[in-house]
Amino acid sequence: MEQSAAKNGRILLVDDESAILRTFRYCLEDQGYSVATASNAAQADSLLQRQVFDLCLLDLRLGEDNGLEVLAQMRLQAPWMRVVIVTAHSAIDSAVDAMQAGAADYLVKPCSPDQLRMAAAKQLEIRQLAARLEILEGQARNPCDDLDSHSPAMMAVLETARQVAGTDANMLLLGESGTGKGELARAIHGWSRRAKKSLVTINCPSLTAELMESELFGHSRGAFTGASESTLGRVNQADGGSLFLDEIGDFPLSLQPKLLRFIQDKEYERVGDPVTRRADVRILAATNLDLADMVRKGRFREDLLYRLNVITLKLPPLRERADDVMVLARRFLARFVKEYVRPARHFSEDAGHALLDYRWPGNIRELRNVIERASIICAQPQVDLSHLGLSAQPTSNAPRIGAELSLETLEKAHINAVLASSETLDQAARTLGIDASTLYRKRKQYRL
Repeated sequence: MEQSAAKNGRILLVDDESAILRTFRYCLEDQGYSVATASNAAQADSLLQRQVFDLCLLDLRLGEDNGLEVLAQMRLQAPWMRVVIVTAHSAIDSAVDAMQAGAADYLVKPCSPDQLRMAAAKQLEIRQLAARLEILEGQARNPCDDLDSHSPAMMAVLETARQVAGTDANMLLLGESGTGKGELARAIHGWSRRAKKSLVTINCPSLTAELMESELFGHSRGAFTGASESTLGRVNQADGGSLFLDEIGDFPLSLQPKLLRFIQDKEYERVGDPVTRRADVRILAATNLDLADMVRKGRFREDLLYRLNVITLKLPPLRERADDVMVLARRFLARFVKEYVRPARHFSEDAGHALLDYRWPGNIRELRNVIERASIICAQPQVDLSHLGLSAQPTSNAPRIGAELSLETLEKAHINAVLASSETLDQAARTLGIDASTLYRKRKQYRL
């Protein structure tokens, strides 16, 4: 019952009148909400330190406590929480002041059960919509490409993904960088029964162990230097939906036991907060690394690998999907010329041959980048070979380890390939094992 109630909404009631607390609590619990009560500011503060609430009904007159000061504290401690001021007719002016200070609405006492239920339902709906909007905005910044494929290998992967999507099995997506693992994760979530809930993504290489724990599980205010506000964490955002751990091979080793525990038991604690919480989350993970080899080298936990790879899918590289190259290229061209209002509409015969002959070390991501650039610089209806910028790297003359080549030539080719397959320059620098300033100098040196 408690878990179901938490899904409907978690409400905190703060009022110094025990009769009001009791009446409000019974009314809201009858609607399936999870309700906690506090009769003063200290009790409210203690509850907010230990639990996550979606809505607070706050009485401005709390005996010796100043309701506006309590409101200000709540805005720092739980900025995501909606606060409705409960007040008498004689204090409506104070309620208006409270709304200007960050309260979402006010409710005048005495109020009917229907008025109370409607006020709670409205604010909880807004809270859920805000959380959903945040996820959708993130997805809009990384739009999904159509996963349709004419490649037998890719079609087999998609068929398996569709079959497994309807279950809650954890899935591990393998493949080279740029093959579309993140896109497939979004598709799996969309095909699943969790599609109406959020798909939340964490990019594992981008965070230290300390920041990763806070990002994943959340933290309480004051848990560490700079923690001026409490945060919910990605796990809480994904409750009822899916959590996508991108590049799981880079997940901090020191934090892997906590991730394993969460995957096994669905339980976790926020940083600086001893209260154990639960979240119903399906795990999707992806990597371009050999996790089995990392296990042998002691860089990844074997038991965590077993939990992640209940179902494993390996996406083929673009060089093994010749049937899809031109289909994807035309799709990207149509998208980018519309976005940038450019005249290009099709590829010349030479450009088409170049696209098919190229090895695409950066896979679909590199193809997308090449077509985006071509769509911008092409000032005519036809994209020619010169617009693609591929002539400097023909397949047959690609540098090979052990060939009679200078280190400079090999370094230039390797840096160029890593740049093509990386989403950002920082990611490319990490892959190359150099800092961003060194990469900048190398790019300038080799005119990349």
